[in-house]
Formats: sequence, C-alpha cells, structure tokens
Amino acid sequence: GGAWEENTYMFRRQSQAPPMDRSAKNGIRLALYPDPEGITPEAFRFESLSRIEDLQAREPVPDAVFNAYREQFAYDTTDLNAQVESREESPEGWIQELVTFDAAYGGERILAHLFLPSNAAPPYQTVVYFPGSAAVRVTSSEDMESYYEFPLFLSFLVRDGRAVLFPIYKGTFERADPELAAIHGGAESYAFRDFLVQAVKDLRRSLDYLETRPDIDSQKLAYYGMSWGGRLGSLVPAVEERFGASVLIGGGLGRPTLPEVHTINYVTRVRTPTLMLNGKYDIDADTRIRPMYDLLGTPEEDKRLIEYETDHIPPRAEYIKEILAWLDRYLGPVN
Repeated sequence: GGAWEENTYMFRRQSQAPPMDRSAKNGIRLALYPDPEGITPEAFRFESLSRIEDLQAREPVPDAVFNAYREQFAYDTTDLNAQVESREESPEGWIQELVTFDAAYGGERILAHLFLPSNAAPPYQTVVYFPGSAAVRVTSSEDMESYYEFPLFLSFLVRDGRAVLFPIYKGTFERADPELAAIHGGAESYAFRDFLVQAVKDLRRSLDYLETRPDIDSQKLAYYGMSWGGRLGSLVPAVEERFGASVLIGGGLGRPTLPEVHTINYVTRVRTPTLMLNGKYDIDADTRIRPMYDLLGTPEEDKRLIEYETDHIPPRAEYIKEILAWLDRYLGPVN
C-alpha cells in the first residue's frame, strides 16, 4: 500500500485497488529477480485482506445501558483557566493563536491551535478537527502550519472564512505516549477505554473553551475528522450534541474494543448531519465504511456517503468542494 500523495503511514497498510489500476498516484512498479529459482514460493503467495466481524449483525445495547456508557464522557464543570500563549498574523490570510486550558482530568493542560480567518467578520463559524494516526507519532505541534494535515485538510477552511480549532489531544504531539500510540486505533483493553474517554473529554473541553470567546459563534460548530478522527465520528457526535454538522474523511466504524466504547453502541445514536467522504478501494470499505453509513442514526436526508475511485483518502479538489457545500448547508454561509 501507499502512494506519493497518501498519508505518510499508508506505506504499511494493505490496499485493495484493482490490480490494473493506472491512476496518476500509483504510477508503475517494477521488480527484477536476478535469481528467481532461489526465491521461496512463499514470497509470491496471495495476500488475503484482513476482515473483521460483521458489525451490522451485532445488536447495539439498549438505551439504559447506553446512557450509562455515555456518562463515562461527563465531567465536572470547572474553571478552564484559559490562556492565549501566543498570537501571530500569517501572510497566508489568518491569525494563529496557541491557547491552553485545563483538561477535565489529572491536572493536565490542553494545548490547542486556533486559526482565525482574516477575510471574515466575527463571530466565526468554527470547525473542530480530530487528526489522523500520524499525530500519535509526532512529538511537537510547534510548526502546525507546516504539519502536513493543516495545508492538506484545513487551510482551505480558514481561507473560506471559517475558524479552525486543532486541539492537541491526549496521546498526540506534545502529549504523545508510545504506549498509547500502539493502541490508539482500538484495543479490547481498559487502557484503550481510558485513553479514548480522555481524548473525547479533551474535545468537549475544547468546545467549552470556544463558548467563552465572543469572536466565536458557539451555535455554529462542526466536527471534522480524518482517518482516525473519521472513525471517531461514529462515536463523538453521540456524546457531544453541540455540533451542527459532521465531516468525516477516510472514516468508518472502529475496531474491536470493550463494549462500553465500541462504536456499534454509539453510531445508531448519532443524529448530527454527517458527510462521509471515502475511497471505494479502502481496505475498510465493505467492513467498516458502508456499515457505518447504514447504521448512522442521522436521518437519511441529513447524511451522505460519497465514494471515490481511490483507496483511503479522496482527491483533494473533490473533498474541498463537498466539505464547503456541506458546511454552507448546515452552518450557513460565512460572513
């Protein structure tokens, strides 16, 4: 797997694009075997795709149990002790602030990068971003404008006149932890459950912070997740109802976990208008992507799945067009 314009971690993942695919990103790959007789036949064996359980056949827990599960993500309302650590104006057309505020657990502090548009009037609509898996292996967010996810997935939103908040979640960037990185995609362990609960609390505290700012329209917030963050789009909107729209790139149902954080118990409770942008040949297409769309509790008229002739990440020009149209539809045009 992996191609020149893919996410950096895709080189180690399987892909199920057609064998004769000749799209621009794949190009051509050649192999020369100087001594083919000396190569074990095992090297040429067919590599089957990994499969997971049929999640559509699994019954979500009843409402009483779900309500208990949802309480894991609750926390006491305490002072944020928020600080704007730095503020810089970029020639690219935005103001970047580094802000910090108290987490909902353990006396920790959350860092967040807030990008404010220079071409729109406050109060700003705001998109809250949850990153892909690379974020658990990067140890600093200091140069966030150059970190690949910002120019690729976020800068167009700020240029269009919306604010973007990129929180530094538990286990990512400055808050990275190798043990959490190893399980961030999902694990049937208490450690993963606790990690996920803390990350979601970080996101909810980030919304608490936005509500304190007069230059932010707290009634017009959107969740935006890519890859890892896209998978969490099957859980986050079920426990956080302040989002007016949800955008998921490369998302799908999560991997097996303990039932109290298993996405099958959350996805049917999502009501947020949801746009899913996926590759038709993503390894997760049949097992996680289409089942997630089918199971989403969002009314049919408020959810949409678009699949492109790619694997994990759709073409940039296409997802920019669809995301802006979706946000205009559910948050309204920017000022």
